[in-house]
Amino acid sequence: MARIKKINHVAIVVPEIEGALGFWEQALGLEVHHIEEVPSQKSRVAFLPAGESKVELVTPSSSDSTLAKFLQERGPGIHHVCLEVDNLEEMLADLKEKGVRLINEIPQVLPGRKMAFIHPKSAGGVLVELYEVTAEGH
Repeated sequence: MARIKKINHVAIVVPEIEGALGFWEQALGLEVHHIEEVPSQKSRVAFLPAGESKVELVTPSSSDSTLAKFLQERGPGIHHVCLEVDNLEEMLADLKEKGVRLINEIPQVLPGRKMAFIHPKSAGGVLVELYEVTAEGH
């Protein structure tokens, strides 16, 4: 049976990454590990390690993305919680069997990771991302 290993990251949606970094880097002392474009999500993401987990600052890269809509409707703030799992496909099959509504029934594959989202309607209003680090991600 698949299991949750840890909280991988907490994602915070921001209007633009550079402006948000003032607080996270200067006030809190976190350092950006890297910034990347995620075309499949129409977003740009900055990863800031915080112990065993990360803070992920995410901004829309397109005005027609679901992230842009989220930011417009709700403003900046927590977007989702990401749980790292040891076997994403097994976890998704188990959740589907339990009747959990999934946004992604098949994992999206990105360099170093596979990911899928659970619909907030099944998680008490919280968008939950499931994440499996692959061999390239170590």
